Amino acid sequence: MTVVDELAAGLPADALITDSASTDAYRFDEASFCAAGAPLAVVRPTETEQVQHVLRVASAHRVPVVPQGARSGLSGAANAVDGGIVLALTRMDRILEIDPVDQVAVVEPGVLNAVLSRAVLEQGMYYPPDPSSWELSTIGGNLATNAGGLCCVKYGVTTDFVRGLEVVTASGELLRTGRRTAKGVAGYDLTKLIVGSEGTLGVITKATLGLKPAPEPALTMAAAFASPADALSAVTRIMAAGLQPSLCEFLDRVTVQAIQDYRDMGLPTGAGALLLTQSDRGPRAAEDVEAMGAICTELGALDVAVASDATESEMLMQARRIVHFAVEKLGSTLIDDVAVPRAKLVELLDGITAIAVEHDVLVSCPGHVGDGNMHPTVIFDRGDPAAVERAQRAFDAIMQLGLALGGTITGEHGVGVLKRGWLETELGELSLGLHRKIKEAFDPLGILNPGKVLAAR
Repeated sequence: MTVVDELAAGLPADALITDSASTDAYRFDEASFCAAGAPLAVVRPTETEQVQHVLRVASAHRVPVVPQGARSGLSGAANAVDGGIVLALTRMDRILEIDPVDQVAVVEPGVLNAVLSRAVLEQGMYYPPDPSSWELSTIGGNLATNAGGLCCVKYGVTTDFVRGLEVVTASGELLRTGRRTAKGVAGYDLTKLIVGSEGTLGVITKATLGLKPAPEPALTMAAAFASPADALSAVTRIMAAGLQPSLCEFLDRVTVQAIQDYRDMGLPTGAGALLLTQSDRGPRAAEDVEAMGAICTELGALDVAVASDATESEMLMQARRIVHFAVEKLGSTLIDDVAVPRAKLVELLDGITAIAVEHDVLVSCPGHVGDGNMHPTVIFDRGDPAAVERAQRAFDAIMQLGLALGGTITGEHGVGVLKRGWLETELGELSLGLHRKIKEAFDPLGILNPGKVLAAR
Protein backbone atom coordinates (compact mmCIF):
# COMPACT_ATOMS: atom_id res chain seq x y z
CA MET A 1 0.00 0.00 0.00
CA THR A 2 1.10 3.55 -0.67
CA VAL A 3 1.28 6.20 2.05
CA VAL A 4 -1.93 7.75 0.74
CA ASP A 5 -3.68 4.36 0.74
CA GLU A 6 -2.62 3.73 4.35
CA LEU A 7 -3.80 7.18 5.39
CA ALA A 8 -7.14 6.68 3.68
CA ALA A 9 -7.66 3.34 5.42
CA GLY A 10 -7.90 5.00 8.82
CA LEU A 11 -9.63 8.29 7.98
CA PRO A 12 -13.09 9.50 6.97
CA ALA A 13 -13.29 10.23 3.25
CA ASP A 14 -13.61 13.99 3.74
CA ALA A 15 -10.51 14.15 5.96
CA LEU A 16 -7.97 13.40 3.23
CA ILE A 17 -7.09 15.78 0.39
CA THR A 18 -4.57 14.77 -2.28
CA ASP A 19 -5.29 16.74 -5.45
CA SER A 20 -2.71 19.50 -5.91
CA ALA A 21 -5.30 22.14 -6.80
CA SER A 22 -6.67 21.81 -3.25
CA THR A 23 -3.47 21.09 -1.34
CA ASP A 24 -1.81 24.22 -2.74
CA ALA A 25 -4.00 26.32 -0.43
CA TYR A 26 -2.23 24.74 2.57
CA ARG A 27 1.36 25.43 1.49
CA PHE A 28 2.04 28.82 3.16
CA ASP A 29 1.37 30.83 6.28
CA GLU A 30 1.52 34.65 6.23
CA ALA A 31 5.32 35.03 6.34
CA SER A 32 7.32 36.53 3.48
CA PHE A 33 10.48 34.95 2.02
CA CYS A 34 9.87 31.50 3.52
CA ALA A 35 10.15 28.51 1.21
CA ALA A 36 7.27 26.03 1.07
CA GLY A 37 7.07 22.62 -0.53
CA ALA A 38 4.35 20.66 -2.29
CA PRO A 39 2.66 18.30 0.18
CA LEU A 40 1.83 14.70 -0.64
CA ALA A 41 -1.48 15.07 1.20
CA VAL A 42 -3.46 17.27 3.55
CA VAL A 43 -5.29 15.61 6.43
CA ARG A 44 -8.08 17.43 8.27
CA PRO A 45 -8.76 15.34 11.38
CA THR A 46 -11.70 15.73 13.74
CA GLU A 47 -10.53 13.33 16.48
CA THR A 48 -7.30 12.64 18.34
CA GLU A 49 -7.34 9.03 17.12
CA GLN A 50 -7.13 10.27 13.53
CA VAL A 51 -4.05 12.33 14.39
CA GLN A 52 -2.48 9.22 15.96
CA HIS A 53 -3.20 7.27 12.78
CA VAL A 54 -1.49 9.91 10.65
CA LEU A 55 1.63 9.92 12.82
CA ARG A 56 1.84 6.11 12.85
CA VAL A 57 1.69 6.00 9.06
CA ALA A 58 4.17 8.86 8.76
CA SER A 59 6.62 7.19 11.14
CA ALA A 60 6.39 3.87 9.32
CA HIS A 61 7.28 5.57 6.04
CA ARG A 62 9.47 8.36 7.47
CA VAL A 63 7.23 10.99 5.87
CA PRO A 64 7.41 14.55 7.26
CA VAL A 65 4.35 15.94 9.05
CA VAL A 66 3.62 19.67 9.31
CA PRO A 67 0.95 20.65 11.88
CA GLN A 68 -1.13 23.66 10.87
CA GLY A 69 -3.73 25.92 12.42
CA ALA A 70 -5.25 28.90 10.65
CA ARG A 71 -1.97 29.66 8.80
CA SER A 72 -1.97 33.17 10.23
CA GLY A 73 1.60 32.80 11.54
CA LEU A 74 4.37 35.17 10.52
CA SER A 75 7.49 32.99 10.55
CA GLY A 76 6.86 30.21 8.02
CA ALA A 77 6.51 27.61 10.78
CA ALA A 78 3.36 26.17 9.20
CA ASN A 79 4.71 25.99 5.65
CA ALA A 80 4.43 22.64 3.91
CA VAL A 81 7.47 20.56 2.96
CA ASP A 82 7.92 18.56 -0.23
CA GLY A 83 6.36 15.12 -0.08
CA GLY A 84 5.09 15.65 3.45
CA ILE A 85 1.72 15.47 5.13
CA VAL A 86 0.05 18.68 6.23
CA LEU A 87 -1.99 18.07 9.36
CA ALA A 88 -4.61 20.84 9.33
CA LEU A 89 -6.21 20.90 12.78
CA THR A 90 -8.88 23.57 12.28
CA ARG A 91 -11.77 21.06 12.35
CA MET A 92 -10.81 20.01 15.89
CA ASP A 93 -12.59 23.09 17.16
CA ARG A 94 -14.59 22.04 20.22
CA ILE A 95 -14.59 23.77 23.58
CA LEU A 96 -14.89 20.64 25.70
CA GLU A 97 -15.32 22.24 29.11
CA ILE A 98 -15.38 25.55 30.95
CA ASP A 99 -15.05 25.15 34.72
CA PRO A 100 -15.44 28.34 36.81
CA VAL A 101 -14.57 26.45 40.01
CA ASP A 102 -11.15 25.21 38.93
CA GLN A 103 -10.92 28.20 36.56
CA VAL A 104 -9.96 26.16 33.50
CA ALA A 105 -11.13 25.59 29.97
CA VAL A 106 -10.40 22.38 28.07
CA VAL A 107 -10.22 22.94 24.33
CA GLU A 108 -9.16 21.39 21.05
CA PRO A 109 -6.47 23.12 18.96
CA GLY A 110 -8.76 24.45 16.22
CA VAL A 111 -10.77 26.73 18.54
CA LEU A 112 -10.33 30.37 17.57
CA ASN A 113 -8.88 32.59 20.27
CA ALA A 114 -11.76 35.06 20.08
CA VAL A 115 -14.37 32.28 20.24
CA LEU A 116 -12.83 30.92 23.44
CA SER A 117 -12.46 34.39 24.94
CA ARG A 118 -16.14 35.17 24.37
CA ALA A 119 -17.31 31.79 25.59
CA VAL A 120 -15.50 32.03 28.92
CA LEU A 121 -16.60 35.65 29.35
CA GLU A 122 -20.22 34.49 29.24
CA GLN A 123 -19.43 32.50 32.39
CA GLY A 124 -17.69 35.39 34.13
CA MET A 125 -14.19 34.21 33.27
CA TYR A 126 -11.31 35.69 31.29
CA TYR A 127 -8.66 34.15 29.01
CA PRO A 128 -6.04 36.92 28.77
CA PRO A 129 -3.73 35.94 25.85
CA ASP A 130 -5.11 37.99 22.94
CA PRO A 131 -2.92 38.33 19.85
CA SER A 132 -4.08 41.02 17.43
CA SER A 133 -5.11 38.17 15.12
CA TRP A 134 -7.45 36.72 17.77
CA GLU A 135 -10.40 36.60 15.36
CA LEU A 136 -8.33 34.45 12.98
CA SER A 137 -5.73 32.54 14.97
CA THR A 138 -6.37 29.21 16.66
CA ILE A 139 -5.49 28.18 20.18
CA GLY A 140 -3.29 25.44 18.69
CA GLY A 141 -1.33 28.01 16.70
CA ASN A 142 -1.08 30.24 19.76
CA LEU A 143 0.30 27.29 21.73
CA ALA A 144 2.74 26.33 18.99
CA THR A 145 4.31 29.79 18.90
CA ASN A 146 3.70 30.75 22.54
CA ALA A 147 1.80 33.75 21.23
CA GLY A 148 1.65 37.03 23.08
CA GLY A 149 -0.78 39.84 22.47
CA LEU A 150 -2.06 43.17 23.62
CA CYS A 151 -2.53 42.30 27.30
CA CYS A 152 0.84 40.62 27.92
CA VAL A 153 2.20 43.63 29.78
CA LYS A 154 -0.02 42.72 32.74
CA TYR A 155 -1.04 39.11 32.28
CA GLY A 156 1.79 37.36 30.44
CA VAL A 157 1.91 35.18 27.32
CA THR A 158 0.18 31.94 26.31
CA THR A 159 2.42 29.60 28.31
CA ASP A 160 1.46 31.40 31.52
CA PHE A 161 -2.09 30.04 31.08
CA VAL A 162 -1.40 26.45 30.04
CA ARG A 163 -1.86 23.86 32.78
CA GLY A 164 -1.71 20.69 30.73
CA LEU A 165 -1.63 19.27 27.21
CA GLU A 166 -2.61 16.19 25.29
CA VAL A 167 0.05 15.61 22.64
CA VAL A 168 0.45 13.02 19.91
CA THR A 169 4.11 12.05 19.63
CA ALA A 170 6.00 11.38 16.42
CA SER A 171 5.36 7.65 16.82
CA GLY A 172 1.61 8.15 17.30
CA GLU A 173 1.55 7.61 21.06
CA LEU A 174 -0.55 9.80 23.32
CA LEU A 175 1.38 11.93 25.81
CA ARG A 176 -0.34 13.87 28.59
CA THR A 177 1.66 16.63 30.24
CA GLY A 178 0.99 18.90 33.19
CA ARG A 179 -2.17 18.67 35.22
CA ARG A 180 -5.52 20.31 35.87
CA THR A 181 -4.67 21.60 39.33
CA ALA A 182 -3.55 25.17 39.90
CA LYS A 183 -0.32 23.89 41.47
CA GLY A 184 1.91 20.96 40.60
CA VAL A 185 5.68 20.56 40.33
CA ALA A 186 6.19 16.82 39.78
CA GLY A 187 8.83 16.08 37.17
CA TYR A 188 10.25 18.18 34.38
CA ASP A 189 7.88 20.76 32.93
CA LEU A 190 7.18 19.17 29.56
CA THR A 191 4.15 21.41 29.09
CA LYS A 192 6.22 24.57 28.89
CA LEU A 193 8.75 22.79 26.70
CA ILE A 194 6.11 21.87 24.13
CA VAL A 195 4.41 25.28 24.17
CA GLY A 196 6.42 27.39 21.74
CA SER A 197 8.08 24.40 20.04
CA GLU A 198 6.28 25.19 16.76
CA GLY A 199 5.15 21.64 16.05
CA THR A 200 8.65 20.18 16.16
CA LEU A 201 8.16 18.03 19.30
CA GLY A 202 4.59 16.78 19.01
CA VAL A 203 1.07 17.58 17.80
CA ILE A 204 -1.15 19.21 20.41
CA THR A 205 -4.67 17.77 20.32
CA LYS A 206 -6.09 19.13 23.59
CA ALA A 207 -5.17 21.86 26.06
CA THR A 208 -6.22 22.62 29.62
CA LEU A 209 -6.00 26.40 29.96
CA GLY A 210 -6.06 28.47 33.10
CA LEU A 211 -8.61 31.29 33.37
CA LYS A 212 -9.05 34.34 35.55
CA PRO A 213 -12.18 36.02 36.87
CA ALA A 214 -13.37 38.52 34.29
CA PRO A 215 -12.12 42.05 35.04
CA GLU A 216 -14.25 45.15 34.73
CA PRO A 217 -14.38 46.63 31.19
CA ALA A 218 -11.11 48.45 30.57
CA LEU A 219 -10.79 52.19 30.06
CA THR A 220 -8.30 53.62 27.58
CA MET A 221 -5.97 56.60 27.36
CA ALA A 222 -4.55 57.79 24.04
CA ALA A 223 -1.70 60.29 23.88
CA ALA A 224 -0.13 61.84 20.79
CA PHE A 225 3.53 62.90 20.91
CA ALA A 226 5.80 64.91 18.66
CA SER A 227 8.45 62.17 18.67
CA PRO A 228 8.76 58.45 19.46
CA ALA A 229 11.34 59.26 22.15
CA ASP A 230 8.81 61.39 24.03
CA ALA A 231 6.23 58.59 23.91
CA LEU A 232 8.73 56.03 25.12
CA SER A 233 9.79 58.28 27.98
CA ALA A 234 6.15 58.34 29.06
CA VAL A 235 6.06 54.53 28.99
CA THR A 236 9.02 54.23 31.35
CA ARG A 237 7.43 56.76 33.73
CA ILE A 238 4.06 54.97 33.65
CA MET A 239 5.64 51.61 34.42
CA ALA A 240 7.90 53.04 37.12
CA ALA A 241 4.87 54.68 38.78
CA GLY A 242 3.38 51.25 39.48
CA LEU A 243 0.17 51.93 37.55
CA GLN A 244 0.22 48.43 36.01
CA PRO A 245 -1.57 49.08 32.71
CA SER A 246 -3.43 46.11 31.27
CA LEU A 247 -2.32 47.27 27.84
CA CYS A 248 0.43 49.62 26.64
CA GLU A 249 0.77 49.97 22.87
CA PHE A 250 2.88 52.18 20.60
CA LEU A 251 2.18 53.35 17.05
CA ASP A 252 4.70 55.39 15.05
CA ARG A 253 3.82 58.04 12.46
CA VAL A 254 3.93 55.61 9.50
CA THR A 255 1.58 53.19 11.25
CA VAL A 256 -0.89 55.86 12.37
CA GLN A 257 -1.10 57.21 8.82
CA ALA A 258 -1.58 53.70 7.42
CA ILE A 259 -4.45 53.01 9.82
CA GLN A 260 -6.12 56.29 9.02
CA ASP A 261 -5.79 55.67 5.27
CA TYR A 262 -7.21 52.16 5.67
CA ARG A 263 -10.14 53.24 7.84
CA ASP A 264 -11.00 56.65 9.25
CA MET A 265 -10.48 56.21 13.00
CA GLY A 266 -9.93 59.88 13.78
CA LEU A 267 -6.26 59.34 14.63
CA PRO A 268 -3.80 62.29 14.79
CA THR A 269 -1.77 61.67 11.63
CA GLY A 270 0.45 64.70 12.21
CA ALA A 271 1.92 63.27 15.42
CA GLY A 272 5.27 61.51 15.62
CA ALA A 273 3.88 58.72 17.79
CA LEU A 274 0.68 57.56 19.48
CA LEU A 275 0.58 55.80 22.84
CA LEU A 276 -2.43 53.71 23.90
CA THR A 277 -2.78 52.44 27.47
CA GLN A 278 -5.55 50.74 29.39
CA SER A 279 -6.53 49.92 32.93
CA ASP A 280 -8.99 47.19 33.86
CA ARG A 281 -8.92 47.74 37.61
CA GLY A 282 -12.65 48.32 38.00
CA PRO A 283 -13.42 51.38 40.14
CA ARG A 284 -9.76 52.43 39.95
CA ALA A 285 -9.57 52.26 36.14
CA ALA A 286 -10.68 55.87 35.64
CA GLU A 287 -8.14 57.04 38.22
CA ASP A 288 -5.41 54.99 36.53
CA VAL A 289 -5.95 56.31 33.02
CA GLU A 290 -6.19 59.86 34.34
CA ALA A 291 -2.83 59.36 36.06
CA MET A 292 -1.32 57.94 32.86
CA GLY A 293 -2.68 60.88 30.92
CA ALA A 294 -1.21 63.32 33.46
CA ILE A 295 2.23 61.73 33.02
CA CYS A 296 1.92 62.06 29.24
CA THR A 297 0.89 65.71 29.55
CA GLU A 298 3.80 66.40 31.88
CA LEU A 299 6.19 64.89 29.33
CA GLY A 300 4.97 67.06 26.49
CA ALA A 301 2.15 65.12 24.85
CA LEU A 302 0.52 67.11 22.05
CA ASP A 303 -2.90 65.77 22.95
CA VAL A 304 -4.29 63.37 25.55
CA ALA A 305 -7.71 61.73 25.31
CA VAL A 306 -9.19 59.53 28.02
CA ALA A 307 -12.08 57.29 26.96
CA SER A 308 -15.14 57.88 29.09
CA ASP A 309 -16.58 54.37 28.74
CA ALA A 310 -15.87 50.86 27.45
CA THR A 311 -17.41 51.58 24.04
CA GLU A 312 -14.98 54.42 23.37
CA SER A 313 -12.15 52.23 24.62
CA GLU A 314 -13.06 49.40 22.26
CA MET A 315 -13.12 51.80 19.31
CA LEU A 316 -9.54 52.85 20.08
CA MET A 317 -8.53 49.20 20.37
CA GLN A 318 -9.97 48.47 16.95
CA ALA A 319 -7.41 50.89 15.53
CA ARG A 320 -4.64 48.80 17.10
CA ARG A 321 -6.10 45.49 15.95
CA ILE A 322 -6.21 46.47 12.26
CA VAL A 323 -2.54 47.50 12.08
CA HIS A 324 -1.50 44.39 10.15
CA PHE A 325 -4.16 44.86 7.48
CA ALA A 326 -3.53 48.60 7.20
CA VAL A 327 0.23 48.29 6.77
CA GLU A 328 -0.19 45.54 4.17
CA LYS A 329 -1.88 48.12 1.94
CA LEU A 330 1.44 49.98 1.71
CA GLY A 331 3.26 47.15 -0.05
CA SER A 332 4.90 43.81 0.65
CA THR A 333 6.03 43.41 4.24
CA LEU A 334 8.71 41.72 6.32
CA ILE A 335 7.45 41.74 9.89
CA ASP A 336 9.98 41.62 12.71
CA ASP A 337 9.16 41.11 16.38
CA VAL A 338 12.27 41.88 18.34
CA ALA A 339 11.95 42.48 22.07
CA VAL A 340 14.36 44.49 24.20
CA PRO A 341 14.47 45.70 27.81
CA ARG A 342 12.20 48.72 28.23
CA ALA A 343 15.19 50.90 29.10
CA LYS A 344 16.57 50.21 25.59
CA LEU A 345 13.44 51.12 23.63
CA VAL A 346 14.61 54.59 22.61
CA GLU A 347 17.88 53.14 21.32
CA LEU A 348 15.92 50.50 19.42
CA LEU A 349 13.65 53.05 17.75
CA ASP A 350 16.56 55.36 16.93
CA GLY A 351 18.46 52.42 15.49
CA ILE A 352 15.51 51.33 13.35
CA THR A 353 15.20 54.86 11.98
CA ALA A 354 18.87 54.81 11.03
CA ILE A 355 18.53 51.37 9.42
CA ALA A 356 15.59 52.55 7.32
CA VAL A 357 17.66 55.47 6.03
CA GLU A 358 20.77 53.36 5.42
CA HIS A 359 18.91 50.74 3.40
CA ASP A 360 16.44 53.14 1.76
CA VAL A 361 13.30 51.34 2.98
CA LEU A 362 10.09 52.35 4.69
CA VAL A 363 9.65 50.89 8.18
CA SER A 364 6.44 50.90 10.18
CA CYS A 365 6.96 50.29 13.89
CA PRO A 366 3.97 49.41 16.06
CA GLY A 367 4.51 47.33 19.16
CA HIS A 368 3.63 46.10 22.61
CA VAL A 369 5.81 48.76 24.13
CA GLY A 370 4.84 47.93 27.70
CA ASP A 371 6.84 44.70 27.53
CA GLY A 372 9.44 45.90 25.03
CA ASN A 373 8.15 43.75 22.15
CA MET A 374 8.17 45.84 18.98
CA HIS A 375 7.07 44.92 15.46
CA PRO A 376 9.25 46.88 13.03
CA THR A 377 7.80 46.08 9.61
CA VAL A 378 9.91 46.62 6.50
CA ILE A 379 7.70 47.71 3.57
CA PHE A 380 8.92 47.26 0.00
CA ASP A 381 7.98 46.55 -3.62
CA ARG A 382 8.17 42.79 -4.20
CA GLY A 383 8.42 43.39 -7.94
CA ASP A 384 11.69 45.31 -7.57
CA PRO A 385 14.66 42.93 -6.95
CA ALA A 386 16.80 45.74 -5.58
CA ALA A 387 14.05 46.74 -3.12
CA VAL A 388 13.68 43.11 -2.02
CA GLU A 389 17.40 42.86 -1.31
CA ARG A 390 17.39 46.13 0.64
CA ALA A 391 14.39 44.91 2.67
CA GLN A 392 16.13 41.68 3.61
CA ARG A 393 19.27 43.54 4.69
CA ALA A 394 17.22 45.96 6.78
CA PHE A 395 15.31 43.07 8.39
CA ASP A 396 18.56 41.36 9.39
CA ALA A 397 20.02 44.62 10.68
CA ILE A 398 17.01 45.10 12.96
CA MET A 399 17.45 41.62 14.45
CA GLN A 400 21.15 42.28 14.99
CA LEU A 401 20.29 45.55 16.70
CA GLY A 402 17.78 43.84 18.99
CA LEU A 403 20.39 41.30 20.09
CA ALA A 404 23.02 44.00 20.61
CA LEU A 405 20.62 45.79 22.97
CA GLY A 406 20.23 42.68 25.13
CA GLY A 407 17.02 41.54 23.49
CA THR A 408 15.69 38.62 21.46
CA ILE A 409 14.96 37.93 17.79
CA THR A 410 11.35 37.00 18.53
CA GLY A 411 9.01 37.99 21.32
CA GLU A 412 5.92 36.12 20.13
CA HIS A 413 5.91 35.18 16.42
CA GLY A 414 8.34 32.29 16.74
CA VAL A 415 11.41 31.25 14.76
CA GLY A 416 9.92 29.08 12.01
CA VAL A 417 11.92 29.36 8.80
CA LEU A 418 12.20 33.14 8.74
CA LYS A 419 14.53 33.49 11.74
CA ARG A 420 16.08 30.02 11.85
CA GLY A 421 19.47 31.33 10.80
CA TRP A 422 19.51 33.79 13.69
CA LEU A 423 18.65 31.28 16.40
CA GLU A 424 22.23 30.05 16.83
CA THR A 425 23.42 33.65 17.17
CA GLU A 426 21.04 34.22 20.05
CA LEU A 427 21.33 30.85 21.79
CA GLY A 428 25.01 30.02 21.41
CA GLU A 429 26.59 26.66 20.62
CA LEU A 430 25.93 24.92 23.95
CA SER A 431 22.24 25.85 24.14
CA LEU A 432 21.68 24.99 20.49
CA GLY A 433 23.24 21.57 21.06
CA LEU A 434 20.85 20.90 23.93
CA HIS A 435 17.95 21.97 21.74
CA ARG A 436 19.00 19.38 19.15
CA LYS A 437 19.18 16.62 21.77
CA ILE A 438 15.69 17.48 23.01
CA LYS A 439 14.37 17.41 19.45
CA GLU A 440 15.96 13.99 18.90
CA ALA A 441 14.46 12.61 22.11
CA PHE A 442 10.94 13.59 21.06
CA ASP A 443 11.36 12.96 17.33
CA PRO A 444 14.18 10.48 16.62
CA LEU A 445 13.24 10.11 12.94
CA GLY A 446 13.08 13.88 12.42
CA ILE A 447 9.63 13.83 10.80
CA LEU A 448 7.91 16.55 12.88
CA ASN A 449 7.95 19.88 11.06
CA PRO A 450 11.48 19.39 9.74
CA GLY A 451 13.51 22.47 8.86
CA LYS A 452 11.59 24.67 11.27
CA VAL A 453 13.25 26.34 14.27
CA LEU A 454 16.44 24.28 13.98
CA ALA A 455 18.38 24.18 10.73
CA ALA A 456 19.06 20.72 9.30
CA ARG A 457 22.53 19.38 10.02
